Amino acid sequence: MGHIREYYERIIKLQESEWEFIASHFERKIITKNEIITRQGQTENNLSFIETGIIRFYIPNEENELTFNFSFDKEFTCAYDSFLTRTPSEYELQALTKTVIWQITYDDLQKVYAHTKAGNYLGRFAAENLFLAKSRRELSLLKYNAKERYLKLFDEQPNILKLIPLKYIASYIGITPQGLSRIRRQIS
Repeated sequence: MGHIREYYERIIKLQESEWEFIASHFERKIITKNEIITRQGQTENNLSFIETGIIRFYIPNEENELTFNFSFDKEFTCAYDSFLTRTPSEYELQALTKTVIWQITYDDLQKVYAHTKAGNYLGRFAAENLFLAKSRRELSLLKYNAKERYLKLFDEQPNILKLIPLKYIASYIGITPQGLSRIRRQIS
């Protein structure tokens, strides 16, 4: 839980009683490589903090899956739209590596919001970060071509190329694996 507290305390200094209340509502879970965390059609009930690991967001499809996001160490993640609206998710979350997460349920998060001032502030901060990441992704798809998106991804997160299979990276930047191979040949 130390990683969650470090994350929070970069934003706001927590009183010990607030931290104890918040921490008591999280549960540690180990996810195996390739395990589905949230299934399409399932309502997301947990907000997760990734201690270690990588999570892929994708739309399952028999012909080709559409990868549209990744979450990494020391980030909050979930099918956030499903979590907020309490409706079934239209996509899946999958652990790409062995992943250790700390989860808080929707109901427990509401308790944290109701009983701690810091909880409300931290919830807003996490929601704002998720919104900003989504906005950056949408702008990237609209503003840059596939080669520019690949180079930008490489500049911003160079380790992503070492950790994530190229077929998922190709899908993430909106091209086929063959298209990604052509781009990689052009820039090497």
